[in-house]
Amino acid sequence: MSNSLVLFMVIPIIVGIILIFFRESPKLQSWFSIGVLIALFGLGLYILQQVQQNGIMRLDFGGWEPPFGILFVADTFALLLSLTTLLVTIICLLYVALSPREQMINYYFYPLVLFLNAGIIGSYMTGDIFNLFVCFEVMLLSSYVLITLGGNRIQLREAMKYVTINIVSSWFFLVGIAFVYGSVGTLNMAHIAERVAASGMDPLLTVVSIVFLTVFSLKAGLLLYVWLPGSYSSTPTVTSALFGALLTKVGVYALFRVFTLIFNEGTVIPTFIAIMAGLTLIGGSLGAVAYTDIRKIAAYNVVIAVGFMLAGLSIGTTLAIEGTIYYILHDMFAKALLFLLIGTMIFLTNKVHIHEMSGLLKNYPVLGWSFFIVTLSLAGIPPFSGFMGKILVMEGALENGSYILLFLSVASSLAVLYSLLRIFSQCFWGETIISAEEQRPLPAMRLMPIIMLASITLALGLGVEVMAPYVQEAASLLDPSTYIDAVLGRK
Repeated sequence: MSNSLVLFMVIPIIVGIILIFFRESPKLQSWFSIGVLIALFGLGLYILQQVQQNGIMRLDFGGWEPPFGILFVADTFALLLSLTTLLVTIICLLYVALSPREQMINYYFYPLVLFLNAGIIGSYMTGDIFNLFVCFEVMLLSSYVLITLGGNRIQLREAMKYVTINIVSSWFFLVGIAFVYGSVGTLNMAHIAERVAASGMDPLLTVVSIVFLTVFSLKAGLLLYVWLPGSYSSTPTVTSALFGALLTKVGVYALFRVFTLIFNEGTVIPTFIAIMAGLTLIGGSLGAVAYTDIRKIAAYNVVIAVGFMLAGLSIGTTLAIEGTIYYILHDMFAKALLFLLIGTMIFLTNKVHIHEMSGLLKNYPVLGWSFFIVTLSLAGIPPFSGFMGKILVMEGALENGSYILLFLSVASSLAVLYSLLRIFSQCFWGETIISAEEQRPLPAMRLMPIIMLASITLALGLGVEVMAPYVQEAASLLDPSTYIDAVLGRK
């Protein structure tokens, strides 16, 4: 059964390569991609149940046992993120398949999305630090091309910024890996954790941990997010949805994995993360309330979410980690929904500023109420999906005495609510500016992916008890011995 773990990376790559030869058949590409991802989602659900019953699953490539070989490790945390990635991608591809033909589907959009998925899920599953780098690069190379599809001037300018920053951070990532190998003589993350625990955090390892913190923070948009608002707001709708929902989560995952498993001693790094998370919450909130461009407001909401998730990591209690996992899962669906809604609003009006739109609720009621649902979800209003994550992280902050982070979390939630309600009140409420002759049709089929995502955010909020066993299992990150024993074969 463990051999099937490799399918999550190999199948999307093989199918992506095959689809390159069907460049002129976008419908075949779209439905075939969706079918493959649905099959992988079904397999992922089955593996998740197996992991719940039998414990962490491991695949040793070529029969080389750890710590010497390459391996994939499927624990509940990695599987939950992988399954969410697959479901969000399926719904986003459905949005493209049910939309009028767009320019980018004449190129290599579907193969690139499959490669992107392979890189993301590979990052979640890999058990060694070098292959984390490799999977990051697979993901980033795909994103470099996706961000330029469409080819307008703003996209190219933002793409240059995005590519340059990620190439520099990847170079630092390689340097960090070299120093880790030089210090502890292994690349297997469980083995590194064991050796770091045995030797203690000497000055070199402390420097390496700061290098990793910088690299993953750049990729997650933690404090170092200058590239994010422009990059995420300049791409086509579905690319923005995929980026906003998925890309920053890989950096967040890497921070969680490395700083709960390997560098989990002392107070220096948690303090750094707490300061960076606090400043990110402030910067993201200011951006979200200051801009009138609805794409920029959505992008700054991504920044706020990153700050909130990493605040959970820095607090570091069981409650905070559980809350953060709830919040990550909710945010992946909610951000995809937000960007799809924003893109649809721009498609219908050809406007991007909130004062240029009014009364859309009268013309497009389903679109308007879906926007209201995502507003309440992202602000953490009960019983919507963001509530449980926010309340647990805030309880964790209270329990840990992290009152500044608690205050910033509450203030940033109000900023999210204000920024999105401003869009809802100005764009959807009031007198409509679209006459019957000017109204662009919005077929029910095109609304289906939006309704699906809105339903999922409601279901996540109402189905907390169903999710609880999985989230509690995933939160065992705080006890790295379970992961280390499973990887090194001691159970």
